[in-house]
Amino acid sequence: MRLISYRAGDRHGVGAMVDDERFVALHRLFPDLPPSLKEILEQGALSVKRIAEAIKGNEGDLRLDQVHLDPVIPQPHATWALALNFPMHIEETGLTTSKDYPQIFQRMPISIVGHREPLWCPNPAIAKTYDYEGELAVIIGKPGRHIPVGAALSHVAGYACYNEGSVREFQGHNRQFGLGKNFERSGSFGPWMLTADEFGDPKKHRVITRLNGVEKQNESFEKMLFSVEQVIHYLSAGYTLQPGDVIAMGTPGALRNPPGYVPGPNDSPRISGRTHMKPGDVVEVEITGLGVLGNPVIADPTEL
Repeated sequence: MRLISYRAGDRHGVGAMVDDERFVALHRLFPDLPPSLKEILEQGALSVKRIAEAIKGNEGDLRLDQVHLDPVIPQPHATWALALNFPMHIEETGLTTSKDYPQIFQRMPISIVGHREPLWCPNPAIAKTYDYEGELAVIIGKPGRHIPVGAALSHVAGYACYNEGSVREFQGHNRQFGLGKNFERSGSFGPWMLTADEFGDPKKHRVITRLNGVEKQNESFEKMLFSVEQVIHYLSAGYTLQPGDVIAMGTPGALRNPPGYVPGPNDSPRISGRTHMKPGDVVEVEITGLGVLGNPVIADPTEL
């Protein structure tokens, strides 16, 4: 089952997709359900199962083009993001990381938008290196502390696409990445959460990132240094994971360009194959078996 968070006018709601464009507005089926996906997950697996049973054979009552999509979880208790979780990304950056512990930082809700919503490219007077990062988002369903690796996937409600857009100049200002990973509306999360039972083993899937239709990343999740299970186990050592918590599993490296390639004006002079995003671009993150998260890129409309 695919679940979305959306808004129509001033109303926020949760929908269940019946095909790639049509969905059921859950408040019409279940007036007693809470209006947020995080709260539905807090009610436990039985609420999700109840929804799945009720939408069978339903043709839907709304289309995606009639609403605006919010991030899958608009206000998570926590969003944990991994750095340097693919060998190819480590190689291209020249950075080092621990072989024993995942390198983790946090993202704030204000930095994330939903599917088809515009990403804000920083004013070039502030920063010129604004990059895509296609990633797998893991959404926690069942809370837990000190979760064993072998039981970790039972705590996952589902998965989504994540574009962990990064402003490289600011990312390099400190060891914690900080503001460079949290510019307003710099990343995206969607289009929906695919429940874990339908997605299956994450290692059997791959992420593909396209910029203006050109493939820029393509890698199997089998190449991750730290698996979903290992990261859940690690995080739960420190605190009780909550329903709706999000884990962005890190991005692979950029695809290398063929011989004779001449970099364009917005290509990174340091990392072969990486093209910085600019206003007018369209970026897509696809995860096989799950869907495609797409966003236009516009100039940051706020004044300096």
